[in-house]
Amino acid sequence: MKAVVIKGVKEFEIKEISEPVSDGKKVIIDVLKTGICGSDIHYWVGGAPVGLVMGHEFVGRVVDCGDRSDLKVGDRVTALPISPCGKCEACRNGDVQFCPHTWEEAVGLSLNNPGGLTKRIAVRSDMVIKVPDGVADEEMAMVEPMAVGLHAAHLGRIAVGDDVLIIGGGIIGLASAMFAKKEGAQYVALTETNEARGEKSVSLGVADEWFNATSEEIVPKLMEKTGGGFDVVIECVGNSAAVNSALSMVKPGGIVVLVGVSNEAVPTYTVMAVMKELVLQGAIAYTYNEFNSVINLIANKKIDVMKFVDDIVPLEDVQNAYERLTSGTDSAIKILVDPTK
Repeated sequence: MKAVVIKGVKEFEIKEISEPVSDGKKVIIDVLKTGICGSDIHYWVGGAPVGLVMGHEFVGRVVDCGDRSDLKVGDRVTALPISPCGKCEACRNGDVQFCPHTWEEAVGLSLNNPGGLTKRIAVRSDMVIKVPDGVADEEMAMVEPMAVGLHAAHLGRIAVGDDVLIIGGGIIGLASAMFAKKEGAQYVALTETNEARGEKSVSLGVADEWFNATSEEIVPKLMEKTGGGFDVVIECVGNSAAVNSALSMVKPGGIVVLVGVSNEAVPTYTVMAVMKELVLQGAIAYTYNEFNSVINLIANKKIDVMKFVDDIVPLEDVQNAYERLTSGTDSAIKILVDPTK
């Protein structure tokens, strides 16, 4: 079957890979839609690991139920793409994101477990969740990134009336902004270097205002606007400029949630964290309950995720989709891939 695989730095190729074979345990799924994630972009930009088939945000149709007696062939499903052990303390507490085995065989994030940039995948049965009736395929392909945003908002401990700053206007930033509002934030600002994305954050109704992250006046302007800084800053970029902006613009005693990921050292002025007695909160993925919560919010029409979807492309257009998402000028935030096209 055809699959989009990493060939090198910012380069994909379409090649034939073997279809998954039933082992009586894993659920085999025909992929209907899969999303392009920010972490996928990191792999593509780095060009490694060569041969990786990405796509960990997906929805599909069951072709083999594995050991799940509650499923039947033809059911639509999504899944947590991770591989927690289910036995450690973190797993027993429901914090599967902390399990040391969570990413070892993650779907679309490990060489031995191809993701949704192909026709058919095999997924651990205990991670598979049946899609509620009346929910579109495209909506379910958005569950995973929305759960990341929900987790970030939860870790920010946002209270009614808080001022919240989101750094970065990609899909995780916009999801975090949306949930910050749902948690009761009175004012949500967003900073971006891409003007088209910044304007989009406001037009979509998730941010009240956006500001150009490259402006020299941004820190004093926002400090004055908030009367001394934001209660919570959710940083969704991962570079030094973004992290230091977060430390600069959060008020004393505030919370900085670090969602952005960097594979390199990120120089920071820790004196700001010390003098302000800040809470620096890391954030990785989501809990099992948060993933389910997003499914229920979508099914009950409590959140609109389709407003974030800019395009749906076939496998042959994945290279172009990644180039759009990293151009720095295109307004695209979320592009889905349809392997059936």
